[in-house]
Amino acid sequence: MKRKILENCPISGFADEIHFSFSRQLETLTRLGISWLELRCADGIGIADMTIPQAREYKKMLDARGIRISAIGSPIGKIGINQAFEPHMESLAHIADLADIMECRNVRIFSFYIPMGQEPESWRGQVLTRMGQMVKLAEKRDLILLHENEKDIYGDTAARCRELTEQFEGPHFGCIFDFANFVQCGQDTREAYRLLAKSISHVHVKDARMADGSVTVAGEGDGHVPELLGRLAADGFQGFLSLEPHLIDFAGFSGLEQKAEQKAAGDGARAFEQAYRALEAILAGTC
Repeated sequence: MKRKILENCPISGFADEIHFSFSRQLETLTRLGISWLELRCADGIGIADMTIPQAREYKKMLDARGIRISAIGSPIGKIGINQAFEPHMESLAHIADLADIMECRNVRIFSFYIPMGQEPESWRGQVLTRMGQMVKLAEKRDLILLHENEKDIYGDTAARCRELTEQFEGPHFGCIFDFANFVQCGQDTREAYRLLAKSISHVHVKDARMADGSVTVAGEGDGHVPELLGRLAADGFQGFLSLEPHLIDFAGFSGLEQKAEQKAAGDGARAFEQAYRALEAILAGTC
């Protein structure tokens, strides 16, 4: 379908939701005409656990298909704020090495899980200290850290995301806007956009229902996805639109969230295509 909006914004996606096999992931992307991938897991190997030789082999597979990496879907910052941090920094340095191999500067990060029942603001100082160390490493390695608004971390609401961008925004730090994650936190995505519009560097495309947090394809939930994609277009957004369907139970899903919802198993390629077609329809103005 021909796009009416955001025609210069490449579509990417978390292809590990398609299939466990990396080659099967690439086959589906090629069939759909998608030439970008957000690399989180390949053949069951999480990006933080990928070795340098493995990364080089996967890069050869990508090159053979003409597929490039839009962002490294790292788990950095997806630990408790009171957990040991030094090993995490070592992991970020390793991911920087992998990013060099993959010829990608964008690295997705998080701002640490807050202990249940405690006010996020009470951990603000420690969060900012740790984030500051991460940004310094990014500066040294010429990376762009993209903060995702994952639920239950410090930066899960738009106000705290804005606080982080005000502190660190620059050539090595940007903001990911994830519609479904905001909905699952009870955050109105229109208000979130108002607060973060000037800082959005990257978009994760999935939607969710406010009533129960269940994830849907774009446009079928309460994330106001068509409206806000239109506003992104009007505001001149030039970043990636990255599909993260979360429609079925795929390999590794249970490890992505503290309280991952139960999902039925299903055909990952079919679910990914469903999410892609829904996004296409919105961009073409037919939804």
